[in-house]
Amino acid sequence: MRVGLLTGGGDCPGLNAVIRAAVIKGEKQYGDTFVGFLDGWLGAMKNDAVSLDAASVRDIIDKGGTILGTSRTNPYKEDGGAQKVVSSLRARELDALIAIGGDDTLGVAAKLTRDGVAVVGVPKTIDNDLSATEVTFGFHTAVQVATEAIDRLRTTSESHERVIVCEVMGRHAGWISLYSGIAGAAVAVLVPEEPFDIDEVCELLRERRSGGRSAQVVVVAEGAVPKEGSVSVTSSEVDQFGHVRLGGVGNALAAEIEKRTGFETRSVVLGHIQRGGSPTAYDRVLATRFGIAAIDALHEGAAGTMVALQADKIVRAPLSDAVSQPKLVSRSLYESVARPLFG
Repeated sequence: MRVGLLTGGGDCPGLNAVIRAAVIKGEKQYGDTFVGFLDGWLGAMKNDAVSLDAASVRDIIDKGGTILGTSRTNPYKEDGGAQKVVSSLRARELDALIAIGGDDTLGVAAKLTRDGVAVVGVPKTIDNDLSATEVTFGFHTAVQVATEAIDRLRTTSESHERVIVCEVMGRHAGWISLYSGIAGAAVAVLVPEEPFDIDEVCELLRERRSGGRSAQVVVVAEGAVPKEGSVSVTSSEVDQFGHVRLGGVGNALAAEIEKRTGFETRSVVLGHIQRGGSPTAYDRVLATRFGIAAIDALHEGAAGTMVALQADKIVRAPLSDAVSQPKLVSRSLYESVARPLFG
């Protein structure tokens, strides 16, 4: 079988581990040959690809980012884009395609499946917001990076008796902020799913300050909004999937906290630090399991599915189910685990 691979959307720790596993398993067990399209769907449209084999990918498991490059190109937003992808697959005489990405990348994969392309999806997003899988690779690494940063911020916060607002990634889902905020003993954790009350946040900080010198770190997801419904963004631009470029809520929140409490307040935006660098051991293993499962799925006639983790087992879910709706932090989880620890 001749198989194409591509990585789309934001880069993520563990992408190279997926590529490595699929190529090595496919070549050694099935005799497959592989090409990797460069820069996601953009490369698939332009027929821009490189050959991949076991020797070329054997040592990339610990490498961050993606050796294939990535983009947020949407073929269905380009004139004749989907047909260009199909033409590229035919020109390279490919039998199937493994698409590694989040809801946008896999949404395109689902449409191509309906157009007759044999595609298997691999779930990738540090936001951990894809349905059908309990966890996505990259999430564990992002949480670990954010938690280590919060630990460091807590020491300087306590030393200087200042409030620090730490903004982490999370457009619609607050999994990174929830997990890192709990692990980092934050005063408050603000997630997109639950509009926050700025007065409540300030009161928690006053209570913490009244108990003596201590760390005062507030963790906020980039997509969090106050109850009045406003949100701070650094740009009104949107990508080809219609997503506004978020960011800036941390700075706005820090300014408002200092204004209302009189406490010196600083903001830190972790941004792409959460995406970069080597994946944790957990993410390397999970990504490897996904890569192996993806090539197996193709050979077992399971095109049109996404490999997923459920109850620590790798299963297959229809691509349409995987991208039907985002997996969000539930109110019950937020209220029962995070909120009791505020303050």
